[in-house]
Amino acid sequence: MVHLLLAIIYLAFISLGLPDALLGAAWPSMYPQFDVPVSYAGIISMIIALGTVVSSLQSDRLTKKLGTGKVTALSVLMTAMALFGFATSHSFGMLCLWAIPYGLGAGSVDASLNNYVALHYESRHMSWLHCFWGVGTIVSPFVMSYALTNSTWNNGYRIVSFLQLGIGVLLLVTLPVWKTNGQNADANGESIGIIGALKIKGVPFLLTGFFAYCAVEATAMYWASTYLVEVKGITVDRAAQFASLFYIGLTIGRFLGGFIMNKLGDRRMILLGTCILSCGVISLMLPTGNQLVSLIGFIIIGFGCAPVYPCIIHSTPDNFGAEYSGAIIGIQMASAYVGSTFMPPLFGLLGSLISFRILPVYLAVFIILMITMTELTFKITAKKDGGNCS
Repeated sequence: MVHLLLAIIYLAFISLGLPDALLGAAWPSMYPQFDVPVSYAGIISMIIALGTVVSSLQSDRLTKKLGTGKVTALSVLMTAMALFGFATSHSFGMLCLWAIPYGLGAGSVDASLNNYVALHYESRHMSWLHCFWGVGTIVSPFVMSYALTNSTWNNGYRIVSFLQLGIGVLLLVTLPVWKTNGQNADANGESIGIIGALKIKGVPFLLTGFFAYCAVEATAMYWASTYLVEVKGITVDRAAQFASLFYIGLTIGRFLGGFIMNKLGDRRMILLGTCILSCGVISLMLPTGNQLVSLIGFIIIGFGCAPVYPCIIHSTPDNFGAEYSGAIIGIQMASAYVGSTFMPPLFGLLGSLISFRILPVYLAVFIILMITMTELTFKITAKKDGGNCS
């Protein structure tokens, strides 16, 4: 039963990734149909992000009331409904309306599942689970590409909504399996709430560090292609191909990192990832005309990012206690969405006003903020190691 539950959680993490890459893949075909500017994709993204922040902040309260299994199943079903709504939308206004349940479904399941895994499983599973999230983000663009080639973008959303629906139904059917780890315990007790969590010593530092990390990951992810074109002189089509190197480094890093996480512990893995990440950023700063150096640099950045996100989350129950981790991880997810939603556009503004050459410096500022805040968190909570929660 334990292995069955773990398999279900892995499947749930794939479902988390499925919707994330759809809009980017489909938007070039969508916006002409709705007669809106290409920039309106940002409006949809902002609405989804707002929904995820709101539901992340409420995830602990929902989990205490319903349990992780029910929150996961209902959230996946909600995103399935929203994706089907996208598929049937015939106006931009309808897209905006369906973006609300889209975001609300994503945030609560993200926070609830991450907390459950942090409480009940070893570090390596947290890393591999986030690797499976990457599988979801890889699968959905292929589905959309197939739909665009053979029909319309609507069918791409429809197919992914059916995949989500199938996963959601499976999660409902297997709800009794969640009792394997004494899961009913997470549905008991009172939530300490947002204010209560923020009053815990060290939490503000943790949130700032997590915000900074997500700013680094999202900015590198979104602006790699533009940087390669504008600064390194790589052609647009080639830059688009090589921008995926970041994802490759991230996915491979999370898969390989899982094999050593239990031995090194969360804190050392965060430090190791930061060192590798910094090497990648430094390689972008090197005054060389060799394009290969920059391409390798983005792989290294992705590889260095790999352990940071899962290890920061996994260390939360060990640092602050299992009774508070649900509320804290919910706020962590909200801070993550704020960092990944608003910091890349800020770089875009700075890059257009100054130069896109400042990307390595921009990333370096947030890396320094991230490691400073996370180290302060570990010191304040008097932990010499991120711990190996099993």
